Formats: sequence, structure tokens, C-alpha cells
Amino acid sequence: MGWTYSRAGVDITAGNRAVELIKPHALRTLRPEVLGGLGGFGGLFAFQPGRYREPVLVAGADGVGTKLKIAFLLDKHDTVGIDAVAMCVNDVLVQGAEPLFFLDYLAVGRLIPEQVEKIVSGVAEGCCRAGCALLGGETAEMPGFYAPGEYDLAGFAVGVVDRDRLLDGSRIAAGQAVVGLASNGLHSNGYSLVRRVLLEEAGLQLDKYCPSLGCTLGEELLRPTRIYVKPLLPLLTGGLIAGLAHITGGGLVENPPRILPPGLGMRLKRGSWPVPPIFGLVQEKGSVAETEMYRTFNMGLGMLAVVSGDKVDEVLKRLQEAGEQAYLVGEVVSGIEGVEFVPPLK
Repeated sequence: MGWTYSRAGVDITAGNRAVELIKPHALRTLRPEVLGGLGGFGGLFAFQPGRYREPVLVAGADGVGTKLKIAFLLDKHDTVGIDAVAMCVNDVLVQGAEPLFFLDYLAVGRLIPEQVEKIVSGVAEGCCRAGCALLGGETAEMPGFYAPGEYDLAGFAVGVVDRDRLLDGSRIAAGQAVVGLASNGLHSNGYSLVRRVLLEEAGLQLDKYCPSLGCTLGEELLRPTRIYVKPLLPLLTGGLIAGLAHITGGGLVENPPRILPPGLGMRLKRGSWPVPPIFGLVQEKGSVAETEMYRTFNMGLGMLAVVSGDKVDEVLKRLQEAGEQAYLVGEVVSGIEGVEFVPPLK
């Protein structure tokens, strides 16, 4: 029997079937600017004439990380695509940009069309929540590279903002307020620590109901990352936001300083926002210090917005009307570096 690509582990026929299965999901994300159909060598996206005066493209790339291990253990693959989109479009948003389109990269050990469809259905759902088009992507079958049933998922988002609306830190000043937008849990960060503490050390079961969480542990750990594009874009267009920080890996310690001009810091008042119970569970089971928690996790705030003091009430009101839980959590101050917590972390 002669060797074929299929016998070596790459099934072109399965790949073609997967493409057909995911087409309906991609089609529901299309925007008017998308040209052509699916299946080309590149995706085409045309700016609407006259919409932008001096457009600046903003690009971001990210992955889902070891949160994928939870999807493998539960054999549930229809939500991690939302995470892939969220991690990218939220990063693009903090530059003041509207996400336009998204590309995904999915690498599998063995291509199972039905599994691919579930993964990409999540990607499409994330794109719909962000209002961007799923413009294209790549599914790579790589036999011998991943354990059976496992895969890796990454994404790339491109957005646009007029140059005079770009958020580059220059609008941030001492005395401005910090508004926090609630996360819905871990989002997609810190899962190496979470898995080590909760699954390996504490021996908790993913399918067991946790009274403190109000759901099973698996449901909590697979909860998709929140996408903040639609509630924040109108505020950006209205000039109400001076700066945004997406709270990802590095937590509330490492991320806010990335948007602050030299000489300015951020003071956050602990207790001014609710902390989801999953963080307390991780801290308790792993005897994790507060400093480690706050520099690893979002601790209940997925996005921080810097706002002029006279705009705080309007911003809070509009976010709440958009369905967001938002809180006045701190202020921008001079004379300190980085983030100062009140009361201090232990």
C-alpha cells in the first residue's frame, strides 16, 4: 500500500468538510465592507468612503492559553472561540479603535470536522458580540504534534480609529476618575495557577456543583471572556473616555501602568467593586497571597476606563443602560508609580 497524505495523518477530505460546516458561522458575522466570498487566499475588506478622515489601523493578536485544557477535559468546545475573539478585540478597543475583522488560527492533531465546527461557532459568536467580521482563518492538521483531541487556538483582530481619536495616554491627567467594568470571572488568564491549585492540589472535580459559585466548577472555568466593544464604542465616539486598560495577564498590578503617562499612577479603592467568588476559592485553596492574586487575575474588573470627573455620572449611567456593571473604583494621581491599592495589599 503506497503512502498518501491521509495515511500520514492529514485528511484533506475532512478539511474540506470542516470548511463547509463553518461557512454558515462565518457568514453571520459579515459586515458591508467585506468583499468576496469565503475560500479565497485572503480576505478582502474595503473602507467606506468618507467615513474616516485620517484612519489608523490597530492590530492585536492573542490566544486562549491553558484555559483550553478545561475544554479538553469537559469535551466542550463551543465557547473558547469567544475567548479568542475577546482577548484580541478588547486589546484593539483600548486604543480607541473599532474592531473591523478577525482571523483565527486553529491547529489540531487530528481534524474532526464536527469539533472544528463547534470551535469556530464560538469564534463567530465572539465576532457577533464585537460587531466585527470573521474574515478568514487557518485550520492546520498536524499529526503527532498534539495529544488526541487537543488543539491550539489563536486569533488576530484589526480595527480602525481616526488619528485624533486615538487613545495614546496623552489625554490622561491627574485628578481623573477610574471607572471599572465588571468581569464575569477569570476570563482567560491565570489558568495555569488555577488548574494547579483547584484540580491538582485541591482535587476538585469539574462536574461537581460548587455552592459558593452557584454552578459546577467546569461551568465557571469555561465562562467566556466578556467583550466590551459595543458598550464602550459610543462613549469613545462621544469623547467621554480618556484612556482604557484591558485587565488581562498581569492583573490589576501590571496592566493599568501601560496606559499612564510618565509621572502618573493609579489609586484603586478595594471594596468599591464586587469580587467574584472564584477568586476567593483560588486564594483559599492555594493559600495565594493578595499581591499574587492582584498581579495574576482581573479580580472582578475586566476593563478600566479613565474619565474626567465631570463625566463620571454620565459614563456610569450609559454603561448601566447598556447592561454593564460599572463602578467608580479609583483615580489617577501624581507622585506615585504604578498602581496603589487602598487598603494596601498583603
